[in-house]
Amino acid sequence: MRAHGRAHRLTACVEYALPQEAASAGRARKLTSAFLARSHRRKCEVTAERMDDVTLIVSELVANAVQHARGGCRLRVEVAGDRVTVEVYDASPVRPKVRRPNFTRESGRGLAMVRQLAERLEVVGTPRGGKTVRAVLAG
Repeated sequence: MRAHGRAHRLTACVEYALPQEAASAGRARKLTSAFLARSHRRKCEVTAERMDDVTLIVSELVANAVQHARGGCRLRVEVAGDRVTVEVYDASPVRPKVRRPNFTRESGRGLAMVRQLAERLEVVGTPRGGKTVRAVLAG
């Protein structure tokens, strides 16, 4: 019999369905903040600064989904130790594009910010024709 030297990591996960309305991004931010605060009390290793990054990413990804896709979106947040994964699913097959920041435009900088904050940013198509935008942050 062999013993494995892996440390046990606490994992917490939550998923929310959000309607297609502008207020969904703010609602997602509040729900995520509350979830991360609960996860933090369970001894997950997410710092206050990382919590701010996660809520900004959630806000940007949900805002994009409700602006560009029909039917709302689904938000999933998972915390495992110091790693946080944010996933936003929507039914649109159109992949988001990271644009070069242009500070004279009112929009178009969100995904560039997400890419800077996240260790990994990826878009995964789904069999039903939609997509999931995933951002992974590590401490």
